[in-house]
Amino acid sequence: MSLSIRLTINGAPRDIALEDARVTLLDLLRERLALPGTKKGCDRGQCGACTVIVNGKRVNSCLTLAATLDGAQVTTIEGLATGDRLHPVQEAFIEQDGFQCGYCTPGQIMSAVGLIAEGRAGDDPERIREGMSGNICRCAAYHGITLAVQEATRRMAEAEKGDAA
Repeated sequence: MSLSIRLTINGAPRDIALEDARVTLLDLLRERLALPGTKKGCDRGQCGACTVIVNGKRVNSCLTLAATLDGAQVTTIEGLATGDRLHPVQEAFIEQDGFQCGYCTPGQIMSAVGLIAEGRAGDDPERIREGMSGNICRCAAYHGITLAVQEATRRMAEAEKGDAA
């Protein structure tokens, strides 16, 4: 039995036929849509490597059935940059050494983007660590990740003030 869904992925509408209603968003992105930036870590929703943004909210794509997302807007790590210009969170991760091996980095960045968009990042390192606690870094780059989220939050707030003026 085939099921058809329509998703907007990184701004592009996609009509997708699912042969199996049990396929996860993670497997759809990686295996069918050639978007390998979203990583499969634990495949149990415990590590955050698969974090993407769905309709403005952070989700673990390994736990989300693609069939439940008909009409949804999905943003992956591949959809953050604008042309050659990196997203402010991506820039901050590079500048603040917010990664080591890099495997968890796409999920960390997507979680940070969501945390900032939710207005929950602030400037308090403890608050940021709590907000990012669903994303595990086995290399323990947490200090750099926290600094990157603080820096990106500042930059995005300044850019927003500049746009309002």
